[in-house]
Amino acid sequence: MDDVVIKVPKEFSFKENLGYMLRSSNECMFGIQDEKITKAITVAEEVLLVEVSEGVDGHLVLRFLGDFHPTGEKVRDQVVHYIRDWFDLDNDLKPFYAMAEKDLLLKRAIDEFYGLRNIGIPDLFEALVWGILGQQINLTYAYTLKRRLVESFGRSIEWEGRPYWIFPEAKDIANLTVEDLASLKMTVKKCEYLIGVAQLIVEGRLSKSIVRGTGDFKEAEKRLVHIRGIGPWTANYVLMRCLRFPNAFPIADVGLHNAIKHVTGADEKPTKEEILELAAPWKGWESYATFYLWRFLY
Repeated sequence: MDDVVIKVPKEFSFKENLGYMLRSSNECMFGIQDEKITKAITVAEEVLLVEVSEGVDGHLVLRFLGDFHPTGEKVRDQVVHYIRDWFDLDNDLKPFYAMAEKDLLLKRAIDEFYGLRNIGIPDLFEALVWGILGQQINLTYAYTLKRRLVESFGRSIEWEGRPYWIFPEAKDIANLTVEDLASLKMTVKKCEYLIGVAQLIVEGRLSKSIVRGTGDFKEAEKRLVHIRGIGPWTANYVLMRCLRFPNAFPIADVGLHNAIKHVTGADEKPTKEEILELAAPWKGWESYATFYLWRFLY
């Protein structure tokens, strides 16, 4: 099957996004070598191994590797949709950049990271798990926990002597016990939260369409916060990285506080009231503002 060219908007930089994706050497969900991203993706029950690189014209080039090719055009189109979602390519960032150009905090961020996209987590279960794993710990240890989970309960395909992992599905976790997750070495509470979320998804009581509901941000946030183990930070993280609500805003995030402190040169981290005042011009773009400020730190 021929390579697929995925057109990107002008406000996109493969280099900036690649730099973001290289931030952890312990990432287990994709590999990067020679400025090419390789990832195993499951679409319509088919396991595909894709390589994403930059073409001569700046657009993305999608290539299927080994024997892991789609069986038809419909599946191929779903993979293209996944990639577009992953890189948030259908979001017009021109209004964000116009706003940020006049903003004290964001001006420096867009100057340094122009073309960066909010690299998403298209699968809801994966996004929720990543949010739960990251609660109250540093990013390095969160990556360690994710690798343990994926390598213990996920599956992999091999190409050129290297495994490419597929994130566990909700059904892989729903029937486990806390004891089954003991090897991950995380808190009992987190184990319970993961199992509980997995059960809700398997039972059909939790899905992207259910959370999106009427499309109202506050309603979507409320639906998530009502789930055991999902507080406002985790809810907004998932709404930001998976469900693409532009006004998702994890205002209590320590990384956001440290990033604001870093950019302003302040001696102390900002209070919630100070953040709300600084964020007033970001209305409708809180998600991207947060993502760009995070980039100063990681």
